[in-house]
Amino acid sequence: MNILVTATTFPRWDKDSEPGFVYYLNQELVKKGHKVIALVPHHPGAKTYEEKDGMKIYRFRYFIPSFQRLCYDGGILSNLKSSWLAKLQVPFLVFSEYMAIKRIVKKEKIDAIHAHWIVPQGYLAAKIKKKYNIPFIVTAHAGDVFPLKKEFFRKRAIKALKQCNFCTVNSKATKQAVLNVFEVPNIEIIPMGVDLSKFSSKKVDKRIKKKYGIEGEFLLFVGRLAEKKGIIHLLEAMPVVIKSFPKVKLLIIGDGVLREELENRMLALNIEKNVTFTGKMSNEQLPGFYATADIFVGPSIITDSGDTEGLGVVFLEALASGTVVIGSNVGGIPDIIEDGKSGFLVPQKDSKVLSEKIIALLKNSQLRKDFVNYGKNHIKKNFSWDSVSEKFNELFKSLSR
Repeated sequence: MNILVTATTFPRWDKDSEPGFVYYLNQELVKKGHKVIALVPHHPGAKTYEEKDGMKIYRFRYFIPSFQRLCYDGGILSNLKSSWLAKLQVPFLVFSEYMAIKRIVKKEKIDAIHAHWIVPQGYLAAKIKKKYNIPFIVTAHAGDVFPLKKEFFRKRAIKALKQCNFCTVNSKATKQAVLNVFEVPNIEIIPMGVDLSKFSSKKVDKRIKKKYGIEGEFLLFVGRLAEKKGIIHLLEAMPVVIKSFPKVKLLIIGDGVLREELENRMLALNIEKNVTFTGKMSNEQLPGFYATADIFVGPSIITDSGDTEGLGVVFLEALASGTVVIGSNVGGIPDIIEDGKSGFLVPQKDSKVLSEKIIALLKNSQLRKDFVNYGKNHIKKNFSWDSVSEKFNELFKSLSR
């Protein structure tokens, strides 16, 4: 099939730090014989058109290029909170994307649309379906449904969910959130996946410890420095951990609007010798960090707006890399971490319990090994890109019947 894939999170160039799960899924669909055309927002420095890994990539401009602020570098929700200019650009993004979809539908003879995120992509796909009778699948990734409280956006989400041929969600929590908006008849949980050849325990890199002066235990966080990631609670857990393990080092990989606030909190806690903010890194650099760390910690929370972790691909990557994980018991994280089997689940915003679990794992290397062995098997069975893409492949095949 000729599949148009629409999304607002997508790598802008080689070795970009933007999450690449939509790109990786597209690669797998190409391997299964589909012609994939991706339509994503433009960003200064990115090409407006290119062909890579068997797919065509169109990037549409939605504002004066050097002033585009709505997408990337933290995500739409985060950018809307921090920039008045981003808020101004919302209608420009929607209109520009709609016009770009119409052009590509005609030019590329599109058979089906895969809209990532219900609003705006799913809503626009519904309008296109009504106009051109093109079927579409909408995939909810949580950030488009958990904070969906304003009536304006809910109405458009309902239109998308009413019109879609299938709705896929990345976790049980996201599924329930979608059903709370509209009782979609054709809804299926299909998570995003992980590349088991890329993320592996074989990727241990001792140079990382030397570069960052890690002489003792190695804790790792990877992700946007945004409220829902709950990093402040990890920082507040560190003084207790440091008392038991004075040489422990936490690397925080990522960037975002909260970086200055988090660095100030680190200084206030007097833990700067044990914590390093590395800034953003490309997806190609991450496997070595995951495999080398002793524990990956993801202390996500549910924000006041209702936003939270839809799945947590970083936990998949860490487990596939042979690293034990600790995550909050929120959103889709329990779909990955089975408490006491593949890692620990902790209550959100509870630094005390978080520090206790970190210390317990650092003291017990055999427990870490047991968790990792169980977790790797769980990931291989349920979250490999091969198994995930085949589920999407079956949905697209059903659209062509």
